[in-house]
Amino acid sequence: MAKKKVAAIVKIQIEAGKASPAPPVGTALGPHGIAIMDFVKAYNAKTEAQAGTIVPTEITIYEDRTFDFILKTPPAPVLIRKAAGLEKAANNPGAETVGTISEADVEEIAKIKMPDLNANDIEAAKQQIRGTARSMGIAVA
Repeated sequence: MAKKKVAAIVKIQIEAGKASPAPPVGTALGPHGIAIMDFVKAYNAKTEAQAGTIVPTEITIYEDRTFDFILKTPPAPVLIRKAAGLEKAANNPGAETVGTISEADVEEIAKIKMPDLNANDIEAAKQQIRGTARSMGIAVA
């Protein structure tokens, strides 16, 4: 079987189980001519267990207007805010601290994010998560 030629790779972040043909999905996929409802149904079916979490996806669109998609792990700031119980991060992260997360939370988030991070081991991943939390005005206790 011959390899399909890739026409485009589109990356979008959508709330799990709540994709619809409206923007951002429609505006991202429409110009490439793929069946948007096919993607929406497949994405919602794959992500229904993660409802309420933002799940980034990388959609590979081929020249024959077919597609494949890969689900990524939720963004680190989303996981950190969830662990801290916050709606949003600090307005002035260097000067104010809006919440704290424990070292156990950092390790759990690092384990979740490990497949998508460019870290060699769990300690390096934990350092990246700590840095992200610090830049959001969230302390690690």
